[in-house]
Amino acid sequence: MLKALEAIERFKAGDQKVLKEEKWLMYLALTSERNINLERINSLEEMKNNYVLRYVENTLLALEESELDSNKKFIVEEVLKWSEVAKAGMSHHRKRWINKGFNLFAHNIGSAQIFCEDADYLDSRLKTIINYLIMTHGLIGQYIRGEVTLIDSRPIFLLVKEKFLEPYELLDILMVLNCCIIKAIDVKLWENIRNDVEAVIEDVVEGSFEKQHTIRERIRRLRTISIKNGEDFESEYNKHLSHESAMKAMESILKGMDLWYVEAALFDFSFEEFVKIFLLIYKSVDFDKVKHISFEGFMKELYYQHNGKKRVNIYKKRIVEKYLQNVTIEDILKENFKANPHLIHETFHDKDLDDTVFFNFRFSPAASKLIDFCVEAEKSDVMYERAIVLLFDLFGLRKDKYDRFYEEESYLSVMNQTINYKKIILDYVIGSRIIDIGPGGGAMMDLIEESFPDKYVAGVDIAQNVIDALKKKKQIENRKWEVLYGDALNLSKYLKKDSIDTIMFCSILHELYSYIEFKGKKFNHETLEAAFKSAFDVLAHGGRIIIRDGIMSEPIEEKRIIRFLSQEGMEFLERYARDFKGRMIEYKKVGQNEVIMLINDAMEFLYTYTWGERSYVHEVNEQFGYFTPSGFKKFIKTVLGEGAKIVEFKHFLQDGYTVALSQKVELFDEARNPVRLPDSTCLVVIEKS
Repeated sequence: MLKALEAIERFKAGDQKVLKEEKWLMYLALTSERNINLERINSLEEMKNNYVLRYVENTLLALEESELDSNKKFIVEEVLKWSEVAKAGMSHHRKRWINKGFNLFAHNIGSAQIFCEDADYLDSRLKTIINYLIMTHGLIGQYIRGEVTLIDSRPIFLLVKEKFLEPYELLDILMVLNCCIIKAIDVKLWENIRNDVEAVIEDVVEGSFEKQHTIRERIRRLRTISIKNGEDFESEYNKHLSHESAMKAMESILKGMDLWYVEAALFDFSFEEFVKIFLLIYKSVDFDKVKHISFEGFMKELYYQHNGKKRVNIYKKRIVEKYLQNVTIEDILKENFKANPHLIHETFHDKDLDDTVFFNFRFSPAASKLIDFCVEAEKSDVMYERAIVLLFDLFGLRKDKYDRFYEEESYLSVMNQTINYKKIILDYVIGSRIIDIGPGGGAMMDLIEESFPDKYVAGVDIAQNVIDALKKKKQIENRKWEVLYGDALNLSKYLKKDSIDTIMFCSILHELYSYIEFKGKKFNHETLEAAFKSAFDVLAHGGRIIIRDGIMSEPIEEKRIIRFLSQEGMEFLERYARDFKGRMIEYKKVGQNEVIMLINDAMEFLYTYTWGERSYVHEVNEQFGYFTPSGFKKFIKTVLGEGAKIVEFKHFLQDGYTVALSQKVELFDEARNPVRLPDSTCLVVIEKS
């Protein structure tokens, strides 16, 4: 067994004496530091168990399996056991290191400096070799990722140039060293990039440092995870870096800078946001004095623990996105943007490190407290909704643009699962240009594309997170449909008049009705009027608007008796009546776990009750039925006039509700005769004559 592994085993067995014998182990073992690339872990709980020491142990275990001769293996062992010490150490150690000017933020450099101070047990030749290898520890992998330039690895070549090692010796050492470094993170990762690592090592050993990545290629590599998740890199690059000044600024930053934690911090942001963040740095940094740009603070701010897993703090992310959306690339280059009272970006130097600049976003105390409140309120459905409302108000977020926060992914998935109920829409599609308003998870667009491969299909949404998700889906699945940013109340701003053959509103009008504050009022039929006129304006003559959405029942004065099959149902209704935002829900108790209420109040409640607790905080804000059949027909004629012909109008009970509610309630008319559930859904087709 390697001596370093034996030392770790002794420490794990409770032998504290080994820490006096092995300073590197003392630094790694006795530390409260949490300097970890959060990209590498699934849960923040892993940070509490000395992740850095476990990582070093894993690198040494990988080394033990290698077939290096003993002399080379000793060199690699020394490199591995010292290469992470700058991430650790007790407070007095770190204070002393900082006072000496050690760079603890560029961990390879700091670790080499600490090693040189404590490695008196080695002769000068070995000390020089190991120092250079620690100093360049991980840089080959970082170069492959686009984080550093190849010239940063020049000290490795000096080992050959100054005759410390023969080229073949250095090749063997570097291959095993990088294998250990990468395997300790992910064995599959090593298998995937082994050939790339070998090619770079050969260039370094030969002193061929002219093979630098182009700026475009370096940015591509910095977006590897984003591209894997569906980002159309070529399109985004051409769109946002066609501006000559922006390109020159990016070149100035990336030409010689080393980047730390950039992908871990920025992979979940759009390409445009990525560029804007770098340009904000460009406008505030003197690049003649700076070598390192660190996103470590921002990375740590961006994640928190939820249900045992590491999770992006979506509240912070959405607020940063809003901040970046309010400024253009041109505005940043001209330094023409307004300060936000609750969020600012900042680039700063550590007082002891002139060559390193740190980037972060800083929230006001009020915003920070509110974000913490939102995180805590996730444990309570009702409190969570109130917390989100406060957050929207503080930052001016429009609710239909950022509706569901963490539930967005599961919500889009649920919407896709209901696609079988929506296939009926295909029977009414006409023409060659089709628009889906509020496309959700994209299932309807998939269905149309598969059914009508020659038609132009596009989804229009105002929610940036939905647009981003759909663009990724399009890229990954190689879909032909498009996704466009647009406001359903003003489609002519984004689409040509009289240009669209079919416009679909599939389970979206009730959300516009419920969430958008139109003329100072939510749950406003004037919102729907604006949406209908907007759609009719871009609809071609002979084109169709297809609506699938909630419907109210008539006569509206009818009542229904609900008998709950458990006390839980009664409690759910009591809470629902308090929380529902659409209108006042009234009921009267008429027996044990029995109530009587108007049929449309019963309808609104029952279809929320079907979804259960997980969707409760959203459903109490949405009124599913907003017209009776006769009211809907009258509305269409009044708003769109004689140019609108209703070619289909039917309503029905959506499959699934009966089964879902059968274990929860029994339904009766006022005479206590068993009755079916009221119709839930309508299908309306309007033709522009």
